[in-house]
Amino acid sequence: MLNDPLADAMSLILNCEAIGKLDCTIRPVSKVIRELLKVMKENNYIADFKEVEDGRGNYIQVTLNGNINKCGVIKPRYSVKNTDFEKFERRFLPAKDFGIIFISTPKGIMTHYDAKSKKTGGKLLAYCY
Repeated sequence: MLNDPLADAMSLILNCEAIGKLDCTIRPVSKVIRELLKVMKENNYIADFKEVEDGRGNYIQVTLNGNINKCGVIKPRYSVKNTDFEKFERRFLPAKDFGIIFISTPKGIMTHYDAKSKKTGGKLLAYCY
């Protein structure tokens, strides 16, 4: 039973990267997963993704490129101000300026670098490096 589809999707991507697969299939599809994959593609962590309609709730086919060392969700989803990102960078990322933290803001899902530049806060979703 799926309690957290985002956590399942991130662990599936990490497991497929670890065993060297070139693609993986994420089911079920949600808006949050779709937006998170779009940001991962912009930051060159995945090669591409496409949503396939199969009449049973659809699925996403993700093409991997081997750039992910670790990724996961952040639970509980902490609220963060635009001045408090460094505390969570130290907690979830291995080094300064290495990896990204995904933030759900009023302006959409973005990385913590974009949130700093736009001076907005939000809720922490996931990390990837």
